[in-house]
Amino acid sequence: MAQKSQSTWPVLKEYDQDHLFRIALPLGGIGTGTVSLGGRGNLQDWEIVNRPAKGFTPQQTFFALYAKPSGGEALTRALEGIIHTPQYEGQSGATAANHGLPRFRECSFAAAYPFGQVRLSDPDAPLDVRIEAFNPLIPGDADASGIPVAVLRFVLVNKTSKSVTASICGSVQNFIGKDGSHGSPRRNFNTFQKGSRIQGVLMQSEGVDPNAEQFGTMALTAIAKSGVTYRTAWAQLSWGDSLLDFWDDFSENGKIKDRDRGGVDDPIASLAVRTSVPARGTKDITFLLAWHFPNRRTWTPVKKENVTPCSDNGCDPNHVGNYYCTQYHDAWDAAAKAAKALPKLEEQTVAFVKSFCDSDLPDVVKEAALFNLSTLRSQTCFRTEDGLFFGWEGCHDRSGCCHGSCTHVWNYEHATAFLFGDLACRMREVEFLHATKDNGHMSFRVNLPIDRASHHSLAAADGQMGCLMKLYRDWQLSGDDAMLRKLWPQAKKALAFCWEPGGWDADRDGVMEGCQHNTMDVEYYGPNPQMGTWYLGALRAAEEMARHMGDEKFAMLCKVLIERGSKWVDENLFNGDYYEHEIRPPDDESAIAPGLRHEKMGARDLTEPELQLGAGCLVDQLVGQYTAHVCGLGYLLDEKHIRKTLQSIMKHNFRENLYGHFNHLRTFALNGESALLMATYPKGRRPKRPFPYYNEVMTGFEYTAAVHMLYEGMIEEGLKCIAAIRARYDGRKRSPFDEAECGHHYARAMASWAAVLALTGFHYSGVTQTIQFAATKHASQVFWSNGTAWGVCTQKPAKGKTKVGITVLHGSLKVKRVILDGTGLADLPKPKTIEAGKTAYFHIPR
Repeated sequence: MAQKSQSTWPVLKEYDQDHLFRIALPLGGIGTGTVSLGGRGNLQDWEIVNRPAKGFTPQQTFFALYAKPSGGEALTRALEGIIHTPQYEGQSGATAANHGLPRFRECSFAAAYPFGQVRLSDPDAPLDVRIEAFNPLIPGDADASGIPVAVLRFVLVNKTSKSVTASICGSVQNFIGKDGSHGSPRRNFNTFQKGSRIQGVLMQSEGVDPNAEQFGTMALTAIAKSGVTYRTAWAQLSWGDSLLDFWDDFSENGKIKDRDRGGVDDPIASLAVRTSVPARGTKDITFLLAWHFPNRRTWTPVKKENVTPCSDNGCDPNHVGNYYCTQYHDAWDAAAKAAKALPKLEEQTVAFVKSFCDSDLPDVVKEAALFNLSTLRSQTCFRTEDGLFFGWEGCHDRSGCCHGSCTHVWNYEHATAFLFGDLACRMREVEFLHATKDNGHMSFRVNLPIDRASHHSLAAADGQMGCLMKLYRDWQLSGDDAMLRKLWPQAKKALAFCWEPGGWDADRDGVMEGCQHNTMDVEYYGPNPQMGTWYLGALRAAEEMARHMGDEKFAMLCKVLIERGSKWVDENLFNGDYYEHEIRPPDDESAIAPGLRHEKMGARDLTEPELQLGAGCLVDQLVGQYTAHVCGLGYLLDEKHIRKTLQSIMKHNFRENLYGHFNHLRTFALNGESALLMATYPKGRRPKRPFPYYNEVMTGFEYTAAVHMLYEGMIEEGLKCIAAIRARYDGRKRSPFDEAECGHHYARAMASWAAVLALTGFHYSGVTQTIQFAATKHASQVFWSNGTAWGVCTQKPAKGKTKVGITVLHGSLKVKRVILDGTGLADLPKPKTIEAGKTAYFHIPR
């Protein structure tokens, strides 16, 4: 297709017509829900009503083009590519939404998240059309990245030597009262409105319960001063003639005339904008879809018999609300404010994505890191009315999957902290101030509302230790001593909880031997590398935090335990190739401290516990070391053993194809696809019933191993693993914006961002105001972000020195020391603040 992409929007990946079927790019803000842009230009998966809704597309919802060349015949087309062959056959024919509409014959898709571009062309049409869709995504600004709007710009490209009269019309069903699974519209109505910048249709309801989760408003608007016509309802006719009436009306001259609502509960709103496209010229028309659904419910509702009836949400024990709804009065307000700020929001989003895409990094690393940020905007994540940030593990088709901002899953990802530090810090606040009890027991799943946070009765060994490492990470990135002072007392208790009688390390030897519930959804019994490295990493982080807090005694205790534990693990668990799990059954159930053992998920026979790792080569056995590298905490185990272990993981767990692979549970990779298996048993001695997922493939675990390889200099191997993942999410087989594990848009997959950190060598300490990068042999440019500020770093090596330029594109950055790892450093006599739009240069001796 000759048509080009938007000139100012970066493009990281392009998909031809054979790789569009599974594409669904989420459009929406952090915590707002999304509607997805399909690979053909269709809008699908309307997940804006407080829950996932895969496959939910409102009736008669689409955009269409009217085009009439001067002196020629008019043409009307749906603004979509042709329907894919798997959707040809159903009980009543084709199964795609709006299947009977004529479409453009040629279609391709270009993306650099959050930007998606659909390029449409047809030999019969005088215009090519480019759909440019996005929602603002600006690191360091969660509010600007949390707007409940989908921006849809239609760029009309005149291929002819004559002017063309053109019109774009969008139609959306008013489905308020329905979320894709539950509820139904009742006495919904639409009204046409004009604002200073937008015109459009506000969708409301007078029949849906105002306290219902499905209650809210929607708006279909356009940024236009003239040429606007509209419908607040379609004609109510039998035999599908409502669509016929609309199509004929629009096809007449690109204008539409209103129709009577006819008493229907879910009227369809249509909005058309008419313009003239000069010969060989272009015109664009921008639509804004907005929504506002305030009544989010908790993921851990109180049983009905325990709910006290009340007349407002203030006394509803299951109401948690949505933060974004506190920022806007309704959907129209959201659209109006977004339209006013759109030029600046788009400029800042382009600056972020372009600076990232221009980095001297492998494209597959940029793709994995950037495209998985879409999870932050999916229904996996939300913000309650008080602004706190929470996440499911992932999303089933019509419900969230595994509640509670599960610590042992969210431990793996680092995108949130390095891009939206304020959200990450609020998560630490929840974990330590609300989910941790006075004895240090941290509920690894958080119940809501927040005053019920610690009611989940189970602690996870990896989850709790990882939270301590993340607290260190977020304190370092932010330099926020006040946050550390506030959270440290509970953090100290959370670590000391390991030493409770019957606990994870009851004998205080630096090794976890107890009953360890973990991310494999079972308990391990006995020392193992996965929990062991989390524990060593937590001790190392606590040592640093304690010392900063003036608690030298506790810091020394942590230091002693690290030395003991590290030595023991290397001497006893390393088998020459990798680290093993030494299974140690407890004496009996009374030897296990309360709150450590799940009633149903783990081993039933404690004398010979099943569902263990044992002698397996586990894909993420060094996850604590991976996190320590991200945090800049150094090595936890013998460096040679670590590298040998990663080589063994690559040797034993990587499969070039899976034709002969047996898997008894979920399948996320198959046939000719390459992948890293969760665990293998090259030494034999496989337990009869290993931990449940040992035969599976899951991208978050793969990224963890791959990124760790990058940190250890195994660049070829790490990139091979990352490329294998992204080859599976190619648009034809799976959506590039939806890496699944236990549900769609799985949080653990955002571990992919750490590949950027590994290859750039980026570290930042707001405590010491030190910024660090890996030295490069040649001139280079890389993106950096510390959660509040972001920009680029350039290096220009010369004889005897390297000129380093640090540019801030958003926020401000305090710097006192600049380090090029392996080369040298520059110390400033006093801290320097680099403001947005400014560059500071430093000369580092080589």
